[in-house]
Amino acid sequence: MVTGYDQVRAVLADSRFSSVPPAKAGRPKADSAAQRARALLTQHMLNTDAPEHTRLRRLVTATFTPRRVDALRPRIEALTAGLLGRIPRGTEVDLVDAFAFPLPVLVIGEVLGVPPADRSALREWTYRVGSPADSLPPGALDEAWSSLYTYFSSLIEDKRRTPGSDLFSSLVHTELSHHELLAMAFLLLFAGYETTMNLLASAVLLLLSHPAELEQPYWPHVVEEALRHASPLEATTWRCTVEDVRLDGTHIPAGASVLGVLAAASRDPSRYPEPDAFRPQRWAGSASPPSLAFGHGPHYCIGARLARLEALTALPMIFEALPGLRLASDPAHLSYRPGLLVRGPRTLPVHTDPAVPTTT
Repeated sequence: MVTGYDQVRAVLADSRFSSVPPAKAGRPKADSAAQRARALLTQHMLNTDAPEHTRLRRLVTATFTPRRVDALRPRIEALTAGLLGRIPRGTEVDLVDAFAFPLPVLVIGEVLGVPPADRSALREWTYRVGSPADSLPPGALDEAWSSLYTYFSSLIEDKRRTPGSDLFSSLVHTELSHHELLAMAFLLLFAGYETTMNLLASAVLLLLSHPAELEQPYWPHVVEEALRHASPLEATTWRCTVEDVRLDGTHIPAGASVLGVLAAASRDPSRYPEPDAFRPQRWAGSASPPSLAFGHGPHYCIGARLARLEALTALPMIFEALPGLRLASDPAHLSYRPGLLVRGPRTLPVHTDPAVPTTT
């Protein structure tokens, strides 16, 4: 496990740390339709090296441009306002279910062209595949992999027959093979909402736990500090050394499994003074090094711009629409996502003040 800021950056930028999973990585699993589905869906670009990774990433970045992302702001504002308008006032609600989950799912669903009726099922399936098998009922993980494979196969055929203006309609007409399209669909959906859901929930939790930061919030700094302090990705995907490597004085033999712990790197005291303190003002000026919340190097998250845009749009609107918002549970008692990959509260109980009638 690599935990230092500089060391994690070095691993993520060094081609000697391959992103391709070894053939026998993980626990031995019996052959089944679910395991074959999993094998196909996980052959996405996060698990590839150059030149294959370069080719796959180029196809996505060509259709998911900064201009296309920035043009989503009015739609994100409208979706945010709609969700906030449906949150009941004067009661306790789970802000993950009521807001932090549905907003990024609605956004990435529109970007990818996923029908609204399918999004709840996709949330359940992706939750399962992002969790350790031991934390799920028997058979739940295999069912999720099989369901995702079947769903994305059908979605690909639908986009071929009746393409729209969405990103996935564009991708089905590129050089991607059927199996590459399946893996790309899985990756873009999973990464497109999981990180943003965790960012939104964690940012609200941090602000409600540090009310002084809400007095005069500068939202870009709040978002960056939430990304650092409560990294929505706890770790990178696994790397495997293709040769002997010496990293900061430590010898790592060829064929070793290496995990870069983003959450730890973001709390490295040599890079962030008082690393456990939530201090958005640390981002004023250029004193703080760039956040590793979205990784570094060739695998830097394609959706980072969209995640930041959603947070910068939604967070001010939450606290404007829900004045008096407060926690309904001790933060120390909140349960978090299991596993090493993603990190965020599973629920966020809050109290909302009764709606105040307006007068004219």
